[in-house]
Amino acid sequence: MATEKGTVKKTVLSAYSNIRRGGINAINLTAGDRLMEAKLSEGKNDIIIGTRNGMAIRIEENKGRSMSRSAHGVRAIKLREGDYVVSIARVREGATLLTVTENGYGKRTEVNEYRLQSRGGKGIINIRTTQKIGDVSGIKQVTGEEDIMLISSTGNIIRLRVSELPILHRSTQGVRLIELGPEESLVGIARVERETESREDDSAEEETAPEETESAER
Repeated sequence: MATEKGTVKKTVLSAYSNIRRGGINAINLTAGDRLMEAKLSEGKNDIIIGTRNGMAIRIEENKGRSMSRSAHGVRAIKLREGDYVVSIARVREGATLLTVTENGYGKRTEVNEYRLQSRGGKGIINIRTTQKIGDVSGIKQVTGEEDIMLISSTGNIIRLRVSELPILHRSTQGVRLIELGPEESLVGIARVERETESREDDSAEEETAPEETESAER
């Protein structure tokens, strides 16, 4: 789990085996903090934590012990004034990190550009946020074999192939992924299975097209 103020915590799944009707406590938060995202992991992954102002830190999950449900967690990243955590991603070999911003820009970056750091550090630049591209909306680990769906604040959705998105350096601004209105912003990102196109249907259409044209000429 990762909180807005940069705290992380891992807890074994067996601690959540007895769920009550009204739910159970998953993490104790300090005043003014809130849970931003939770991920299933194997307990030995590297984790990348991304912030709203374009910073990121990569840490080793196995350097921290498992904690009880009632624990607060530990500091993962030291945030600059006004910054906060927006998302976390597990690192997998051969994957890239997708970063998207409020104004509809985004990019993929090779995960090997994010060096391992000690927990509690300030992190490194993930994307250079500006007034043009806006602040970071979220990060996702992607392989290039899936699609993504981008969701705007007005409910508009666009579906893109990850393989068609550029792989750029950490400190670049990315490219425009979705056109947004003046009062619209990008608020969500979801990873989905790639749609497969039916080549048989396409071939059938190509075979019948000449016959239709010939009949029309007669």
